[in-house]
Amino acid sequence: MAEGIWLRFLSGPEIDALGLTRTEIVDAVEEAVRDHGEGQTAFEPRVHLVPDNGGIGHFNVLRGHLNRLGEHGVSGVKVVGDFVPNYQVGLPSELAVATLFDPTTGVPLAILDATMITAARTGAMTTVGARHLARRDSKILGHAGARGTAWWNVTMLDDLFDLDEIRVTSRRPESREKFAAELSAELSTPVRVVATAEEAFDGADVLVEATRLNEPEVLLRTAAVKPGAFVVPYGTVSAVELDLLDVIDKVVVDDWREAQSGRFGALRRHVDTGRLSPSTLHAELGQIVAGQKPGRESDAERTLLWHRGLSLLDVAIAHLILRRAEESEVGTMLRFH
Repeated sequence: MAEGIWLRFLSGPEIDALGLTRTEIVDAVEEAVRDHGEGQTAFEPRVHLVPDNGGIGHFNVLRGHLNRLGEHGVSGVKVVGDFVPNYQVGLPSELAVATLFDPTTGVPLAILDATMITAARTGAMTTVGARHLARRDSKILGHAGARGTAWWNVTMLDDLFDLDEIRVTSRRPESREKFAAELSAELSTPVRVVATAEEAFDGADVLVEATRLNEPEVLLRTAAVKPGAFVVPYGTVSAVELDLLDVIDKVVVDDWREAQSGRFGALRRHVDTGRLSPSTLHAELGQIVAGQKPGRESDAERTLLWHRGLSLLDVAIAHLILRRAEESEVGTMLRFH
């Protein structure tokens, strides 16, 4: 293989077989978030490709670079489809492909199935936020939504906290029952299925709204956010009340530029109406992880993290996978040039 340019292709099953732990993934994401806070990254705003398909789905294109990965840094591009009706044909709603590049030559290094990466980095970001913004003695997790990211949200948060109860719900009874059964097989914490988001969030210490609405609908009510709660609303379409931020002591985003862009997002209306602005924003999460701004400072604070999905996290996990695959000699080497 000395001649020409070769890259490594990694399929989903090959990535699963590498055996990365949830802790390794969370730690890789936290390092990327810290690098973002310290200005050691570069990334472009995500863009959307919307085919003429009757509105059943669209593609997101994410591009990012991390200075501190590898010898010279690593650049990457991910394309992920967002097709909610895919469950009707037995497919994940989000299927993704990631590519990694050497930023000093432009040589492509790898092509990866990024479906797991997309779901895992979302759960890891929720968990990094919880490390810095949730009460350490949080006992009840309320989770709305059972799509791919939900598994990683719940299992990673369960790794972080000594939870007494996990409550899960979703719009379709069969999906929430299946999700709860999968969680119960993996975790020792009791998992309770509830019929509504109101039941899931009532009195919870950590509230995660990860639903897939087609039109705005209030699922997470402001009144459910008790003192000391940590809230993570990241559904594609808003499922919260407009006055939610009125009771939140610290609002944190993954990136303020990204929070202001695009048509989608749980707090889109809050940005558009000025309720979320530079004057009401506490920090970007990277600033907190890097020690530039405080995270949670009291047990009574209500805190909120809105993360829209940073390309930097995809690059960080893809690089972690590539290094492990190289060590294990896993994957298919493809002649590129």
